[in-house]
Amino acid sequence: MRRTPRAGGRPTTITSLATYVPPRLLTNADLEKMVDTDDEWILRRVGIRERHIADPGVGSSDLAKEAAMRALGKAGITADEVGVIVVGTVTPDMMFPSTACLVQTKIGASRAWGFDLGAACSGFSYALTTAAQMVSAGGSRHALVIGADVMSSIIDYTDRTTCVLFGDGAGAVVVEASDDDGIGILDFENFVDGSGGNALCMPAGGSLRPASRETVDHRLHYVKQDGATVFKFAVRNTEEAARRILDRNGIKPCEIDLFVSHQANRRIILSATERLGIPQDKVVINIERFGNTTAGTIPLALNDAVEQKRLKEGDLLLLASVGAGFTVGTVLMRWGLKK
Repeated sequence: MRRTPRAGGRPTTITSLATYVPPRLLTNADLEKMVDTDDEWILRRVGIRERHIADPGVGSSDLAKEAAMRALGKAGITADEVGVIVVGTVTPDMMFPSTACLVQTKIGASRAWGFDLGAACSGFSYALTTAAQMVSAGGSRHALVIGADVMSSIIDYTDRTTCVLFGDGAGAVVVEASDDDGIGILDFENFVDGSGGNALCMPAGGSLRPASRETVDHRLHYVKQDGATVFKFAVRNTEEAARRILDRNGIKPCEIDLFVSHQANRRIILSATERLGIPQDKVVINIERFGNTTAGTIPLALNDAVEQKRLKEGDLLLLASVGAGFTVGTVLMRWGLKK
């Protein structure tokens, strides 16, 4: 876990935000025709009505490219001004080259270097704090941070416990040094608990279990989840990580203007925020329209908050995420996009 990105460096901030989701929808009514489930159960258990699904042949780099180009346009910079690209994803187009390499050439960021960061649903939070450190230290003037996943590519649509949960989407932000010491990323709290790795994983496809007839026959190239274990860990650690970062900065939960959590389950978000004492009108929940897009959820939720005018310059914003690994990431910041 770790502290303020300002120690010994420049303050950093998000200067632009953009998202992209593929146009095709998979509704609960569609899923009712595919597996033994129904709309009422899905809404009650997780809070999802529909999710966006990429067409065959569309990879995470394609979604990332669309979000990235929009973010660059909003920031008023060109692709060749980007110094580093950090992509949070668990669904890279391929094992290698990295999605960051593919995005770099697709957007024409000829002077950028970059890499993928695998932190599952904490992918955006981890990528954001990593890029902020680079900008703060002077290693890059403009960092492009992307969270992008095509979860439909690793979902078993015969498994009703997982196929109702996930959708595809991407979000991108540009991170720069802040001109205003009162605006930007104030602190972060990231940590992992690897003992919970088996509770949410894709068992095959890596060096331990490379693709074989056996792994394919046993459907091991799809997401496997122990839902009860994940739920309990997510609620407890969303609350505890949020409290640690707030206590460290002398901030009470009631002083948060907006709380944006990873969108895995409506009940997880509401349970964690109820424990924290953050009122529901300060919580963003948009899982109903997108499902769990893994590294894409936080930027998608942030974008909704901006478009709905729920987030204004100077607002105190708390981001929180829990993902497979287990990974936990929180970011505390004062909001302010480039005008």
